[in-house]
Amino acid sequence: MNKALMLGNEAVARGLWEAGVNVVSSYPGTPSTEITEYISKYDDIYSEWAPNEKVAFEVAFGAATGGARSFCAMKHVGLNVAADPLYTASYIGVNGGMVCAVADDPGMHSSQNEQDSRHHAIASKTPMLEPADSAECSAFAKIAYDLSERFNTPMLLRLSTRVSHARSIVELNDRNEVGVKEYKKDVMKNVMMPAMARGAHVRVEERLRAMTEFADTEAVEMGINTLEYNSTDIGIIAAGTSYTYAREAMGEKASYLKLGMVNPLPEKLIKDFASKVKELYVIEELDGIIEAQCIKLGVKVTGKDLFSLLGEYSQSTVQTALTEEKADFDTFDGEIPPRPPVLCAGCPHRGLYYALKGMGLYVSGDIGCYTLGAQAPLSMMDACVCMGASISGLHGFNVARGKEQAKKSIAVIGDSTFIHSGITGLIDIAYNKGVSTVIVLDNSITGMTGHQNNPANGFTIKGDPTVAVNLEALARAVGINNVVVVDPFDIEGTKAAVKAELEKEEPSLVISRRPCALLKSVKHEKPVTVNADKCIGCKACLNVGCPALSFTKRENGKALATIDMTQCVGCGVCASACRFGAIEKGE
Repeated sequence: MNKALMLGNEAVARGLWEAGVNVVSSYPGTPSTEITEYISKYDDIYSEWAPNEKVAFEVAFGAATGGARSFCAMKHVGLNVAADPLYTASYIGVNGGMVCAVADDPGMHSSQNEQDSRHHAIASKTPMLEPADSAECSAFAKIAYDLSERFNTPMLLRLSTRVSHARSIVELNDRNEVGVKEYKKDVMKNVMMPAMARGAHVRVEERLRAMTEFADTEAVEMGINTLEYNSTDIGIIAAGTSYTYAREAMGEKASYLKLGMVNPLPEKLIKDFASKVKELYVIEELDGIIEAQCIKLGVKVTGKDLFSLLGEYSQSTVQTALTEEKADFDTFDGEIPPRPPVLCAGCPHRGLYYALKGMGLYVSGDIGCYTLGAQAPLSMMDACVCMGASISGLHGFNVARGKEQAKKSIAVIGDSTFIHSGITGLIDIAYNKGVSTVIVLDNSITGMTGHQNNPANGFTIKGDPTVAVNLEALARAVGINNVVVVDPFDIEGTKAAVKAELEKEEPSLVISRRPCALLKSVKHEKPVTVNADKCIGCKACLNVGCPALSFTKRENGKALATIDMTQCVGCGVCASACRFGAIEKGE
Protein backbone atom coordinates (compact mmCIF):
# COMPACT_ATOMS: atom_id res chain seq x y z
CA MET A 1 0.00 0.00 0.00
CA ASN A 2 1.53 3.31 -1.12
CA LYS A 3 1.53 6.31 1.19
CA ALA A 4 2.78 9.88 0.87
CA LEU A 5 3.32 12.94 3.04
CA MET A 6 0.98 15.59 1.66
CA LEU A 7 -0.30 19.07 2.27
CA GLY A 8 -4.00 19.12 3.06
CA ASN A 9 -4.68 20.89 -0.24
CA GLU A 10 -2.57 18.37 -2.14
CA ALA A 11 -4.48 15.55 -0.44
CA VAL A 12 -7.81 17.05 -1.53
CA ALA A 13 -6.54 17.07 -5.10
CA ARG A 14 -5.46 13.44 -4.78
CA GLY A 15 -8.87 12.52 -3.39
CA LEU A 16 -10.58 14.24 -6.32
CA TRP A 17 -8.47 12.30 -8.79
CA GLU A 18 -9.20 9.02 -7.03
CA ALA A 19 -12.92 9.88 -6.96
CA GLY A 20 -12.99 10.07 -10.74
CA VAL A 21 -13.59 13.81 -11.00
CA ASN A 22 -13.77 15.08 -14.59
CA VAL A 23 -14.12 18.87 -14.42
CA VAL A 24 -12.52 21.44 -12.09
CA SER A 25 -12.97 25.22 -12.20
CA SER A 26 -11.64 27.55 -9.50
CA TYR A 27 -10.43 31.03 -8.74
CA PRO A 28 -7.20 31.29 -6.70
CA GLY A 29 -7.56 32.42 -3.10
CA THR A 30 -5.31 31.65 -0.14
CA PRO A 31 -5.52 29.18 1.59
CA SER A 32 -7.34 27.18 -1.13
CA THR A 33 -5.14 27.90 -4.16
CA GLU A 34 -2.90 24.83 -4.15
CA ILE A 35 -5.84 22.43 -4.51
CA THR A 36 -6.42 23.43 -8.12
CA GLU A 37 -2.70 23.85 -8.84
CA TYR A 38 -2.15 20.22 -7.83
CA ILE A 39 -5.22 19.12 -9.80
CA SER A 40 -3.78 20.74 -12.94
CA LYS A 41 -0.98 18.14 -12.81
CA TYR A 42 -3.51 15.33 -13.44
CA ASP A 43 -3.96 15.19 -17.19
CA ASP A 44 -7.14 13.08 -16.98
CA ILE A 45 -8.98 15.95 -15.22
CA TYR A 46 -10.04 19.06 -17.09
CA SER A 47 -9.00 22.07 -14.97
CA GLU A 48 -9.18 25.82 -15.40
CA TRP A 49 -8.85 29.16 -13.67
CA ALA A 50 -12.17 30.98 -13.91
CA PRO A 51 -12.48 34.79 -13.88
CA ASN A 52 -14.12 34.65 -10.43
CA GLU A 53 -15.66 32.26 -7.91
CA LYS A 54 -19.23 32.68 -9.15
CA VAL A 55 -18.19 31.60 -12.64
CA ALA A 56 -16.14 28.73 -11.19
CA PHE A 57 -19.11 27.42 -9.21
CA GLU A 58 -21.43 27.74 -12.21
CA VAL A 59 -18.99 25.88 -14.48
CA ALA A 60 -18.72 23.07 -11.94
CA PHE A 61 -22.47 22.97 -11.45
CA GLY A 62 -23.06 22.91 -15.20
CA ALA A 63 -20.67 19.98 -15.50
CA ALA A 64 -22.48 18.15 -12.69
CA THR A 65 -25.80 18.79 -14.43
CA GLY A 66 -24.25 17.26 -17.54
CA GLY A 67 -23.43 14.08 -15.59
CA ALA A 68 -19.75 14.60 -14.72
CA ARG A 69 -18.23 14.63 -11.27
CA SER A 70 -17.07 18.21 -10.81
CA PHE A 71 -15.30 20.46 -8.31
CA CYS A 72 -14.53 24.08 -7.52
CA ALA A 73 -12.36 25.65 -4.82
CA MET A 74 -12.24 29.08 -3.22
CA LYS A 75 -11.41 30.88 -0.01
CA HIS A 76 -14.10 31.95 2.44
CA VAL A 77 -14.75 35.39 0.94
CA GLY A 78 -14.92 33.73 -2.47
CA LEU A 79 -17.94 31.78 -1.30
CA ASN A 80 -19.70 35.13 -0.87
CA VAL A 81 -19.17 35.71 -4.58
CA ALA A 82 -20.43 32.20 -5.38
CA ALA A 83 -23.34 32.33 -2.92
CA ASP A 84 -25.95 33.19 -5.56
CA PRO A 85 -25.60 29.95 -7.56
CA LEU A 86 -24.87 27.93 -4.39
CA TYR A 87 -28.22 28.66 -2.78
CA THR A 88 -30.19 27.72 -5.89
CA ALA A 89 -27.99 24.74 -6.78
CA SER A 90 -28.94 23.32 -3.39
CA TYR A 91 -32.58 23.40 -4.53
CA ILE A 92 -31.87 21.86 -7.93
CA GLY A 93 -29.52 19.07 -6.92
CA VAL A 94 -27.06 17.28 -9.17
CA ASN A 95 -26.68 14.59 -11.80
CA GLY A 96 -23.00 13.83 -11.45
CA GLY A 97 -21.58 14.58 -8.00
CA MET A 98 -20.39 18.10 -7.19
CA VAL A 99 -18.12 19.32 -4.38
CA CYS A 100 -17.14 22.88 -3.53
CA ALA A 101 -14.14 23.32 -1.22
CA VAL A 102 -14.10 26.50 0.83
CA ALA A 103 -11.03 27.37 2.91
CA ASP A 104 -11.56 29.60 5.93
CA ASP A 105 -8.77 31.75 7.32
CA PRO A 106 -8.96 32.08 11.13
CA GLY A 107 -6.41 34.64 12.21
CA MET A 108 -6.72 36.47 8.88
CA HIS A 109 -3.27 35.49 7.63
CA SER A 110 -4.22 36.62 4.12
CA SER A 111 -7.81 37.86 4.33
CA GLN A 112 -9.87 40.92 5.14
CA ASN A 113 -12.21 39.16 7.57
CA GLU A 114 -12.67 36.01 9.68
CA GLN A 115 -15.78 34.66 8.05
CA ASP A 116 -17.15 31.30 9.18
CA SER A 117 -18.33 29.43 6.07
CA ARG A 118 -20.53 27.09 8.08
CA HIS A 119 -23.10 29.90 8.03
CA HIS A 120 -23.34 29.56 4.24
CA ALA A 121 -23.82 25.80 4.59
CA ILE A 122 -26.66 26.27 7.05
CA ALA A 123 -28.32 29.13 5.16
CA SER A 124 -28.11 27.39 1.77
CA LYS A 125 -29.13 24.06 3.35
CA THR A 126 -26.06 22.42 1.84
CA PRO A 127 -24.30 19.51 3.59
CA MET A 128 -20.75 20.22 4.75
CA LEU A 129 -17.85 17.96 5.70
CA GLU A 130 -14.79 19.17 7.62
CA PRO A 131 -11.54 17.16 7.60
CA ALA A 132 -9.00 17.44 10.42
CA ASP A 133 -5.83 16.33 8.58
CA SER A 134 -4.49 15.43 5.16
CA ALA A 135 -5.68 11.81 5.34
CA GLU A 136 -9.23 13.02 5.93
CA CYS A 137 -8.85 15.66 3.21
CA SER A 138 -8.40 12.87 0.69
CA ALA A 139 -10.94 10.49 2.25
CA PHE A 140 -13.66 13.12 2.78
CA ALA A 141 -13.24 14.42 -0.77
CA LYS A 142 -14.09 10.94 -2.06
CA ILE A 143 -16.92 10.39 0.41
CA ALA A 144 -18.41 13.75 -0.56
CA TYR A 145 -19.07 12.55 -4.12
CA ASP A 146 -20.87 9.45 -2.95
CA LEU A 147 -23.04 11.58 -0.66
CA SER A 148 -23.62 14.19 -3.35
CA GLU A 149 -25.02 11.62 -5.76
CA ARG A 150 -26.87 9.64 -3.11
CA PHE A 151 -28.65 12.66 -1.63
CA ASN A 152 -28.90 14.69 -4.85
CA THR A 153 -27.03 17.73 -3.55
CA PRO A 154 -23.87 19.76 -3.99
CA MET A 155 -21.47 19.18 -1.08
CA LEU A 156 -19.29 21.70 0.74
CA LEU A 157 -15.84 20.70 2.01
CA ARG A 158 -14.67 23.10 4.70
CA LEU A 159 -10.93 23.58 5.14
CA SER A 160 -8.91 26.04 7.19
CA THR A 161 -5.45 27.53 6.86
CA ARG A 162 -3.89 24.96 9.22
CA VAL A 163 -5.53 21.95 7.58
CA SER A 164 -4.80 23.21 4.06
CA HIS A 165 -1.14 23.94 4.74
CA ALA A 166 -0.13 21.20 7.20
CA ARG A 167 1.32 17.86 6.09
CA SER A 168 0.41 14.36 7.20
CA ILE A 169 0.41 10.83 5.79
CA VAL A 170 -2.09 10.00 3.04
CA GLU A 171 -2.91 6.56 1.69
CA LEU A 172 -2.76 6.46 -2.11
CA ASN A 173 -5.35 4.54 -4.13
CA ASP A 174 -6.20 4.00 -7.79
CA ARG A 175 -8.54 6.25 -9.72
CA ASN A 176 -12.21 5.24 -9.83
CA GLU A 177 -13.34 5.85 -13.38
CA VAL A 178 -17.03 6.60 -12.86
CA GLY A 179 -17.51 8.17 -16.28
CA VAL A 180 -20.20 10.68 -17.24
CA LYS A 181 -23.84 9.92 -16.48
CA GLU A 182 -26.60 10.21 -19.05
CA TYR A 183 -28.28 13.60 -19.20
CA LYS A 184 -32.07 13.71 -19.35
CA LYS A 185 -34.02 16.91 -19.79
CA ASP A 186 -36.00 17.66 -16.62
CA VAL A 187 -37.52 21.13 -16.52
CA MET A 188 -39.25 20.62 -13.18
CA LYS A 189 -35.94 19.74 -11.54
CA ASN A 190 -33.43 21.97 -13.31
CA VAL A 191 -35.35 25.19 -14.07
CA MET A 192 -35.83 27.22 -10.88
CA MET A 193 -38.89 29.29 -11.64
CA PRO A 194 -41.10 29.98 -8.59
CA ALA A 195 -43.50 27.11 -9.31
CA MET A 196 -40.62 24.62 -9.51
CA ALA A 197 -38.73 26.15 -6.60
CA ARG A 198 -41.63 25.63 -4.19
CA GLY A 199 -41.51 21.89 -4.78
CA ALA A 200 -37.72 21.91 -4.66
CA HIS A 201 -37.76 23.52 -1.21
CA VAL A 202 -39.88 20.65 0.08
CA ARG A 203 -37.32 18.19 -1.25
CA VAL A 204 -34.47 20.16 0.36
CA GLU A 205 -36.09 19.95 3.80
CA GLU A 206 -36.70 16.23 3.34
CA ARG A 207 -33.06 15.82 2.34
CA LEU A 208 -31.86 17.62 5.46
CA ARG A 209 -33.92 15.34 7.67
CA ALA A 210 -32.51 12.29 5.88
CA MET A 211 -28.96 13.57 6.18
CA THR A 212 -29.42 14.35 9.88
CA GLU A 213 -30.35 10.70 10.38
CA PHE A 214 -27.32 9.75 8.26
CA ALA A 215 -25.09 11.89 10.48
CA ASP A 216 -26.37 10.00 13.53
CA THR A 217 -25.92 6.51 12.08
CA GLU A 218 -24.00 5.73 8.89
CA ALA A 219 -21.64 8.67 9.33
CA VAL A 220 -20.44 6.99 12.53
CA GLU A 221 -20.07 3.62 10.82
CA MET A 222 -18.09 5.29 7.99
CA GLY A 223 -15.78 7.10 10.39
CA ILE A 224 -16.99 10.58 9.44
CA ASN A 225 -18.27 11.27 12.95
CA THR A 226 -16.28 9.42 15.60
CA LEU A 227 -16.50 8.77 19.35
CA GLU A 228 -13.61 8.23 21.73
CA TYR A 229 -14.35 7.52 25.38
CA ASN A 230 -11.60 8.00 27.92
CA SER A 231 -12.23 9.90 31.13
CA THR A 232 -15.89 10.89 31.32
CA ASP A 233 -15.15 13.84 33.59
CA ILE A 234 -14.68 15.98 30.50
CA GLY A 235 -16.37 15.58 27.13
CA ILE A 236 -15.28 17.59 24.10
CA ILE A 237 -17.15 18.14 20.84
CA ALA A 238 -14.94 19.51 18.08
CA ALA A 239 -14.29 19.38 14.34
CA GLY A 240 -11.37 19.97 12.02
CA THR A 241 -8.21 21.50 13.41
CA SER A 242 -9.97 22.35 16.70
CA TYR A 243 -10.27 18.61 17.36
CA THR A 244 -6.55 18.15 16.71
CA TYR A 245 -5.69 20.90 19.20
CA ALA A 246 -8.05 19.43 21.81
CA ARG A 247 -6.76 15.87 21.39
CA GLU A 248 -3.13 16.94 21.67
CA ALA A 249 -3.82 19.20 24.66
CA MET A 250 -6.03 16.88 26.70
CA GLY A 251 -5.04 13.39 25.60
CA GLU A 252 -6.88 10.72 27.60
CA LYS A 253 -8.05 13.23 30.19
CA ALA A 254 -11.18 13.73 28.08
CA SER A 255 -13.63 11.92 25.84
CA TYR A 256 -14.27 13.17 22.32
CA LEU A 257 -17.05 13.48 19.80
CA LYS A 258 -15.21 14.39 16.60
CA LEU A 259 -17.52 15.75 13.94
CA GLY A 260 -16.56 15.25 10.32
CA MET A 261 -20.02 16.30 9.15
CA VAL A 262 -20.70 19.81 10.44
CA ASN A 263 -23.95 20.37 8.56
CA PRO A 264 -26.34 18.86 9.36
CA LEU A 265 -25.18 17.92 12.85
CA PRO A 266 -25.96 14.51 14.43
CA GLU A 267 -28.62 15.40 16.99
CA LYS A 268 -29.04 11.99 18.67
CA LEU A 269 -25.29 11.44 18.80
CA ILE A 270 -24.74 14.78 20.53
CA LYS A 271 -27.44 14.08 23.12
CA ASP A 272 -26.14 10.59 23.81
CA PHE A 273 -22.55 11.78 24.17
CA ALA A 274 -23.62 14.60 26.49
CA SER A 275 -25.43 12.12 28.75
CA LYS A 276 -22.22 10.16 29.33
CA VAL A 277 -19.89 12.97 30.43
CA LYS A 278 -19.94 15.20 33.51
CA GLU A 279 -18.81 18.43 31.82
CA LEU A 280 -19.31 19.06 28.12
CA TYR A 281 -17.28 21.55 26.09
CA VAL A 282 -17.51 22.63 22.46
CA ILE A 283 -14.25 23.77 20.93
CA GLU A 284 -14.67 25.48 17.56
CA GLU A 285 -12.73 28.30 15.95
CA LEU A 286 -14.65 31.43 14.98
CA ASP A 287 -18.42 31.30 15.64
CA GLY A 288 -20.30 29.17 18.17
CA ILE A 289 -22.32 27.20 15.64
CA ILE A 290 -22.06 23.73 17.19
CA GLU A 291 -22.57 25.27 20.62
CA ALA A 292 -25.77 26.99 19.50
CA GLN A 293 -27.09 23.72 18.07
CA CYS A 294 -26.34 21.93 21.36
CA ILE A 295 -28.24 24.59 23.29
CA LYS A 296 -31.13 24.28 20.84
CA LEU A 297 -31.19 20.55 21.58
CA GLY A 298 -31.38 21.26 25.30
CA VAL A 299 -27.81 20.10 25.96
CA LYS A 300 -25.88 21.90 28.68
CA VAL A 301 -22.55 22.90 27.18
CA THR A 302 -19.72 25.41 27.63
CA GLY A 303 -18.18 27.00 24.56
CA LYS A 304 -17.62 30.65 23.82
CA ASP A 305 -17.70 31.55 27.51
CA LEU A 306 -14.22 30.00 27.58
CA PHE A 307 -13.05 30.24 23.99
CA SER A 308 -12.66 33.34 21.87
CA LEU A 309 -14.66 34.23 18.79
CA LEU A 310 -11.43 35.64 17.36
CA GLY A 311 -8.48 34.09 15.58
CA GLU A 312 -6.87 30.68 15.73
CA TYR A 313 -6.67 28.37 18.71
CA SER A 314 -3.74 26.18 19.72
CA GLN A 315 -2.96 23.27 22.03
CA SER A 316 -2.01 25.73 24.77
CA THR A 317 -5.25 27.69 24.27
CA VAL A 318 -7.27 24.55 24.94
CA GLN A 319 -5.11 23.33 27.80
CA THR A 320 -5.20 26.65 29.64
CA ALA A 321 -8.95 27.09 29.14
CA LEU A 322 -9.89 23.61 30.38
CA THR A 323 -7.29 22.95 33.08
CA GLU A 324 -5.87 26.39 33.92
CA GLU A 325 -2.47 24.79 33.36
CA LYS A 326 -0.04 26.64 31.13
CA ALA A 327 1.65 24.70 28.37
CA ASP A 328 5.25 23.73 29.09
CA PHE A 329 7.33 25.63 26.54
CA ASP A 330 9.85 28.45 26.55
CA THR A 331 8.65 31.98 25.92
CA PHE A 332 10.40 35.19 24.91
CA ASP A 333 9.40 38.24 26.89
CA GLY A 334 11.23 40.79 24.76
CA GLU A 335 9.53 43.06 22.27
CA ILE A 336 9.87 41.74 18.73
CA PRO A 337 9.70 44.41 16.01
CA PRO A 338 6.85 43.85 13.54
CA ARG A 339 7.72 42.61 10.08
CA PRO A 340 4.73 43.44 7.90
CA PRO A 341 4.75 42.25 4.27
CA VAL A 342 6.09 44.78 1.79
CA LEU A 343 6.11 45.26 -1.94
CA CYS A 344 9.02 43.28 -3.38
CA ALA A 345 12.16 44.98 -4.63
CA GLY A 346 11.47 46.02 -8.21
CA CYS A 347 7.69 45.77 -7.85
CA PRO A 348 6.07 47.94 -10.54
CA HIS A 349 3.34 48.99 -8.10
CA ARG A 350 5.95 50.88 -6.07
CA GLY A 351 6.81 53.01 -9.08
CA LEU A 352 3.19 53.96 -9.65
CA TYR A 353 2.56 54.80 -6.01
CA TYR A 354 5.74 56.84 -5.74
CA ALA A 355 4.77 58.78 -8.87
CA LEU A 356 1.39 59.65 -7.31
CA LYS A 357 2.70 60.31 -3.81
CA GLY A 358 2.41 63.97 -2.91
CA MET A 359 -0.49 64.65 -5.30
CA GLY A 360 -3.00 64.66 -2.42
CA LEU A 361 -5.21 61.99 -3.98
CA TYR A 362 -8.00 59.94 -2.44
CA VAL A 363 -7.14 56.35 -3.40
CA SER A 364 -9.89 53.75 -3.51
CA GLY A 365 -8.04 50.45 -3.12
CA ASP A 366 -8.60 46.79 -3.90
CA ILE A 367 -7.40 43.28 -3.03
CA GLY A 368 -3.98 42.21 -4.27
CA CYS A 369 -0.25 42.86 -3.93
CA TYR A 370 -0.86 46.57 -4.47
CA THR A 371 -2.83 46.67 -1.21
CA LEU A 372 0.58 46.64 0.51
CA GLY A 373 1.00 50.20 -0.77
CA ALA A 374 -1.40 51.26 1.98
CA GLN A 375 1.44 50.97 4.49
CA ALA A 376 4.05 53.60 5.29
CA PRO A 377 6.10 55.07 3.79
CA LEU A 378 4.00 55.02 0.62
CA SER A 379 0.64 55.26 2.47
CA MET A 380 -1.18 55.31 -0.87
CA MET A 381 -4.60 53.90 -0.05
CA ASP A 382 -7.66 55.32 1.69
CA ALA A 383 -10.08 52.39 1.53
CA CYS A 384 -10.16 48.68 0.69
CA VAL A 385 -13.29 46.54 1.02
CA CYS A 386 -13.35 43.52 -1.28
CA MET A 387 -12.39 42.42 -4.79
CA GLY A 388 -13.65 44.85 -7.40
CA ALA A 389 -14.96 47.38 -4.88
CA SER A 390 -12.31 50.00 -5.65
CA ILE A 391 -13.98 51.08 -8.90
CA SER A 392 -17.58 50.99 -7.70
CA GLY A 393 -16.55 52.62 -4.43
CA LEU A 394 -14.72 55.44 -6.22
CA HIS A 395 -17.80 56.12 -8.35
CA GLY A 396 -19.96 56.39 -5.24
CA PHE A 397 -17.39 58.59 -3.48
CA ASN A 398 -17.22 60.97 -6.41
CA VAL A 399 -20.99 61.07 -6.91
CA ALA A 400 -21.37 62.02 -3.25
CA ARG A 401 -18.64 64.68 -3.21
CA GLY A 402 -18.90 66.16 -6.70
CA LYS A 403 -16.83 66.59 -9.85
CA GLU A 404 -14.15 68.69 -8.21
CA GLN A 405 -13.42 65.83 -5.83
CA ALA A 406 -13.24 63.47 -8.81
CA LYS A 407 -10.22 65.44 -10.00
CA LYS A 408 -8.45 64.44 -6.80
CA SER A 409 -9.52 60.78 -6.61
CA ILE A 410 -8.45 57.54 -8.25
CA ALA A 411 -9.15 53.82 -7.98
CA VAL A 412 -6.36 51.23 -8.15
CA ILE A 413 -7.01 47.62 -9.12
CA GLY A 414 -4.92 44.72 -10.42
CA ASP A 415 -5.39 43.07 -13.80
CA SER A 416 -6.70 39.81 -12.33
CA THR A 417 -9.02 41.60 -9.91
CA PHE A 418 -10.25 43.83 -12.72
CA ILE A 419 -11.27 40.72 -14.65
CA HIS A 420 -12.71 39.15 -11.46
CA SER A 421 -15.20 41.90 -10.60
CA GLY A 422 -13.84 45.30 -11.57
CA ILE A 423 -15.26 45.38 -15.09
CA THR A 424 -18.84 45.85 -13.93
CA GLY A 425 -17.84 48.85 -11.81
CA LEU A 426 -16.21 50.44 -14.85
CA ILE A 427 -19.38 49.83 -16.86
CA ASP A 428 -21.34 51.52 -14.09
CA ILE A 429 -19.13 54.61 -14.33
CA ALA A 430 -19.50 54.82 -18.12
CA TYR A 431 -23.22 54.09 -18.16
CA ASN A 432 -24.05 56.62 -15.45
CA LYS A 433 -21.87 59.38 -16.91
CA GLY A 434 -19.30 59.32 -14.14
CA VAL A 435 -15.99 61.14 -14.35
CA SER A 436 -13.78 58.84 -12.29
CA THR A 437 -10.21 57.89 -13.14
CA VAL A 438 -9.35 54.21 -12.71
CA ILE A 439 -5.83 52.78 -12.75
CA VAL A 440 -5.34 49.10 -13.59
CA LEU A 441 -2.01 47.88 -12.24
CA ASP A 442 -1.25 45.31 -14.91
CA ASN A 443 1.65 43.10 -13.77
CA SER A 444 0.75 40.24 -16.15
CA ILE A 445 -0.08 37.72 -13.41
CA THR A 446 -2.21 37.01 -10.34
CA GLY A 447 0.54 37.92 -7.92
CA MET A 448 -0.66 37.77 -4.33
CA THR A 449 -1.78 34.13 -4.44
CA GLY A 450 1.43 32.89 -6.05
CA HIS A 451 1.57 33.64 -9.78
CA GLN A 452 -1.53 32.07 -11.31
CA ASN A 453 -2.38 32.87 -14.90
CA ASN A 454 -5.57 34.79 -15.64
CA PRO A 455 -7.66 35.81 -18.66
CA ALA A 456 -5.64 39.01 -19.13
CA ASN A 457 -2.19 37.43 -19.58
CA GLY A 458 -2.83 34.91 -22.35
CA PHE A 459 -1.99 31.61 -20.65
CA THR A 460 -4.14 28.79 -19.24
CA ILE A 461 -3.71 27.04 -15.90
CA LYS A 462 -1.34 24.60 -17.63
CA GLY A 463 0.69 27.43 -19.16
CA ASP A 464 -0.65 26.91 -22.68
CA PRO A 465 -1.05 30.03 -24.85
CA THR A 466 -4.62 31.27 -25.25
CA VAL A 467 -6.49 34.47 -26.04
CA ALA A 468 -5.79 37.39 -23.70
CA VAL A 469 -8.31 40.06 -22.79
CA ASN A 470 -7.26 43.35 -24.39
CA LEU A 471 -7.83 45.79 -21.54
CA GLU A 472 -7.62 48.86 -23.79
CA ALA A 473 -10.18 47.50 -26.26
CA LEU A 474 -12.42 46.30 -23.43
CA ALA A 475 -12.44 49.72 -21.78
CA ARG A 476 -13.38 51.43 -25.04
CA ALA A 477 -16.05 48.81 -25.72
CA VAL A 478 -17.85 49.61 -22.46
CA GLY A 479 -17.74 53.36 -23.13
CA ILE A 480 -14.44 54.61 -21.70
CA ASN A 481 -13.02 56.84 -24.43
CA ASN A 482 -9.93 57.98 -22.54
CA VAL A 483 -7.48 55.09 -22.24
CA VAL A 484 -3.76 55.56 -21.66
CA VAL A 485 -0.91 53.13 -20.92
CA VAL A 486 2.02 54.15 -18.72
CA ASP A 487 5.28 52.58 -17.56
CA PRO A 488 5.30 52.86 -13.74
CA PHE A 489 9.11 53.06 -13.71
CA ASP A 490 8.81 56.29 -15.73
CA ILE A 491 7.96 58.38 -12.68
CA GLU A 492 7.52 61.76 -14.36
CA GLY A 493 5.69 60.33 -17.38
CA THR A 494 3.27 58.43 -15.12
CA LYS A 495 2.63 61.48 -12.98
CA ALA A 496 1.95 63.67 -16.00
CA ALA A 497 -0.40 61.13 -17.59
CA VAL A 498 -2.50 60.71 -14.43
CA LYS A 499 -2.71 64.47 -13.92
CA ALA A 500 -3.92 64.92 -17.47
CA GLU A 501 -6.62 62.26 -17.11
CA LEU A 502 -7.85 63.70 -13.82
CA GLU A 503 -8.49 67.04 -15.50
CA LYS A 504 -10.81 65.57 -18.12
CA GLU A 505 -14.58 65.83 -17.84
CA GLU A 506 -15.02 62.18 -18.82
CA PRO A 507 -14.02 58.90 -17.15
CA SER A 508 -10.54 57.56 -17.82
CA LEU A 509 -8.71 54.26 -17.60
CA VAL A 510 -4.97 54.38 -16.99
CA ILE A 511 -3.13 51.07 -17.41
CA SER A 512 0.10 50.92 -15.42
CA ARG A 513 1.82 48.11 -17.28
CA ARG A 514 5.00 46.32 -16.27
CA PRO A 515 5.35 42.63 -15.34
CA CYS A 516 5.82 41.36 -11.79
CA ALA A 517 9.49 41.49 -10.78
CA LEU A 518 9.38 37.87 -9.63
CA LEU A 519 8.34 36.38 -12.98
CA LYS A 520 11.05 34.12 -14.38
CA SER A 521 10.59 35.64 -17.82
CA VAL A 522 11.52 39.14 -16.63
CA LYS A 523 15.06 40.30 -17.38
CA HIS A 524 16.31 42.76 -14.77
CA GLU A 525 18.79 45.60 -14.96
CA LYS A 526 22.00 45.54 -12.94
CA PRO A 527 21.64 46.70 -9.33
CA VAL A 528 21.98 50.42 -8.73
CA THR A 529 24.92 51.77 -6.79
CA VAL A 530 25.38 54.61 -4.31
CA ASN A 531 27.93 57.36 -4.97
CA ALA A 532 29.21 57.99 -1.45
CA ASP A 533 30.57 61.41 -2.43
CA LYS A 534 27.12 62.60 -3.51
CA CYS A 535 24.98 60.99 -0.78
CA ILE A 536 24.28 63.51 1.98
CA GLY A 537 22.28 61.08 4.15
CA CYS A 538 18.95 62.90 3.75
CA LYS A 539 17.09 59.55 3.56
CA ALA A 540 14.63 60.84 0.99
CA CYS A 541 15.10 57.60 -0.94
CA LEU A 542 13.53 55.68 1.95
CA ASN A 543 10.20 57.18 0.94
CA VAL A 544 9.94 54.61 -1.86
CA GLY A 545 9.78 51.83 0.76
CA CYS A 546 12.08 49.40 -1.04
CA PRO A 547 13.37 46.46 1.06
CA ALA A 548 16.68 46.54 -0.88
CA LEU A 549 17.46 50.01 0.47
CA SER A 550 18.79 50.85 3.94
CA PHE A 551 21.23 53.20 5.66
CA THR A 552 24.55 52.57 7.39
CA LYS A 553 26.85 54.86 9.33
CA ARG A 554 30.11 56.02 7.83
CA GLU A 555 33.31 56.45 9.81
CA ASN A 556 32.51 60.14 10.22
CA GLY A 557 29.15 59.22 11.77
CA LYS A 558 27.04 60.42 8.83
CA ALA A 559 24.46 58.15 7.20
CA LEU A 560 25.00 56.54 3.82
CA ALA A 561 22.40 54.91 1.59
CA THR A 562 23.16 51.21 1.11
CA ILE A 563 21.87 48.87 -1.60
CA ASP A 564 21.35 45.15 -0.96
CA MET A 565 22.77 43.71 -4.16
CA THR A 566 20.98 40.39 -3.59
CA GLN A 567 17.57 42.10 -3.79
CA CYS A 568 18.01 45.10 -6.08
CA VAL A 569 16.80 44.58 -9.66
CA GLY A 570 17.84 47.99 -10.95
CA CYS A 571 14.34 49.43 -11.39
CA GLY A 572 15.66 52.92 -10.59
CA VAL A 573 12.67 54.16 -8.60
CA CYS A 574 14.92 55.07 -5.67
CA ALA A 575 17.14 57.09 -8.04
CA SER A 576 14.08 59.17 -8.94
CA ALA A 577 13.75 60.07 -5.27
CA CYS A 578 17.33 61.30 -4.94
CA ARG A 579 17.72 65.01 -5.73
CA PHE A 580 21.50 64.81 -5.60
CA GLY A 581 22.08 62.06 -8.14
CA ALA A 582 23.71 59.84 -5.53
CA ILE A 583 21.98 56.66 -6.74
CA GLU A 584 23.38 55.64 -10.09
CA LYS A 585 22.74 52.89 -12.62
CA GLY A 586 24.79 49.74 -12.18
CA GLU A 587 27.70 49.13 -14.52
